[in-house]
Amino acid sequence: MPQPLRVLVVALVTLAALLTGPACVPLGGQGETPPPAGPPAFGAYVGYDSTAVRRISELDGWVGKATPRVGRAFLPGDRWSRIEGEPGHLDHWAQWRKGHKDRMLVLNVPMLARNEAHLSDAYVRQELARGARGEYDEHFRVLARRLVALGVPDTVLVLGWEMNGITYTHRCGPDPATWKRYWTRIVQTMRAVRGQRFRFEFTPNRGRDAIPWTHCYPGDAYVDVIGMDAYDQPEGMPFEEQVHEPYGLAAHVRFAKKHGKPIAYPEWGLFRNGDNPEYVRGMLNWFARHRPLYQTISDYCPHGVWQCRDNPRSSSVYRSLTARPFG
Repeated sequence: MPQPLRVLVVALVTLAALLTGPACVPLGGQGETPPPAGPPAFGAYVGYDSTAVRRISELDGWVGKATPRVGRAFLPGDRWSRIEGEPGHLDHWAQWRKGHKDRMLVLNVPMLARNEAHLSDAYVRQELARGARGEYDEHFRVLARRLVALGVPDTVLVLGWEMNGITYTHRCGPDPATWKRYWTRIVQTMRAVRGQRFRFEFTPNRGRDAIPWTHCYPGDAYVDVIGMDAYDQPEGMPFEEQVHEPYGLAAHVRFAKKHGKPIAYPEWGLFRNGDNPEYVRGMLNWFARHRPLYQTISDYCPHGVWQCRDNPRSSSVYRSLTARPFG
């Protein structure tokens, strides 16, 4: 190819890349983690018991060409024995994960017992301090050993999720400094278990909520993935505002880029705005653009698109766009 023509072609290709890139969200930062190759891994929360594994295979049939590769479960936080992953609770998930090498198990792990008991800030501060002193180390050591013994040492652990809100006892707001020390201690304890290859995910609610989630970030040495739970709320908020609001979707991507971490979306779905296909289209296009480590919709009413029949228009969009990268 003649040199002037080669220069022109390079210039045109560069211009096209600039025009088609995600110009609406300025991103950048040092030490960025490259996005995973291929379409982003996806799945759905379809329950945490043994029947949920069967539902994943049924979801696979429903979406068509795309294959759900992510199984997401959680540990009930009512008592410490369950946070330890009591015998029998995780066996079916371990078997599913080991059924194919490219599958991913994502597990929500509460940081404190009585996690949904709506306890006072004073109680939360006391419990966080006990955890930061190491009084609860053994519970997380037991969990780590069980996951390794089950053959799932590479589980993604969504530890202390939605800490910037008020729903859970393991919330950050009452004492952010102690919360971060406690998170650090849990990660150190679990990483010390032989054979583990866990990835620890820091996952706030989208938006400011009770406290800016950046105030709770425990540091790059103790976080492997930066997630976000992002439901279609509050009422009347369009998707573009969810992107650009303070501590919203764009801020999440910028923060992760700055810290060199992959992003993820363990919980997302419809909510306050009903059957809203524009939200579903916006989220799926967001994932295609920013390529998270994984994304899992909460597939039950009012959030879901498969098990919930209340959202037929959104269901159609989800099914169509999920299959699109594979067509």
